[in-house]
Amino acid sequence: MHEAIVRQGKRGFTLLEMLVVVLIMGILAGTIGARMQPGDRDLLRVEAERLAQLLELAAQEARISGAAIVWTSDGSHYRFWRQGGDDGWSEIRDDDVLRARSLPHGMLVSQLRNEAAVAQSTMRLQFPSDGSMSAFSMDLALGADHYGIAASPVGDLRIAPGQGKTYGDMAAQ
Repeated sequence: MHEAIVRQGKRGFTLLEMLVVVLIMGILAGTIGARMQPGDRDLLRVEAERLAQLLELAAQEARISGAAIVWTSDGSHYRFWRQGGDDGWSEIRDDDVLRARSLPHGMLVSQLRNEAAVAQSTMRLQFPSDGSMSAFSMDLALGADHYGIAASPVGDLRIAPGQGKTYGDMAAQ
């Protein structure tokens, strides 16, 4: 009878063993969660890719529709405008893709260098309906990280990490 009591007492886990398992699971979950959070550079890359694709689409839309399109930015937001007859420029609001957008918190379009334009207070790129395009480059910044977007005069766009890069710099990489 004494043996039956001893065997019953040895079944299961002790409180200490359970706490160790819970602690290990917590550490693993924290490590995995931290690795899954995108860093500033990853977030910049995604936004640079998105903006480059939108700029390419705006250039194509201008050629197809026969109406020039302009991209403007105040640094933390950007929008697209369409030239319409005598009305001048009107913001594109009826297009889910070329709609106004805000960059993620803390991210900025830090510089725009356009070979065909003088320095302006508002960042502005024009995509004429005839398909011509001037070379440009711009930087996106988030904290200490930078990502660049650059275009050649024929409309080829590239993105690359770093600051102040031209299309030629990116093509050489």
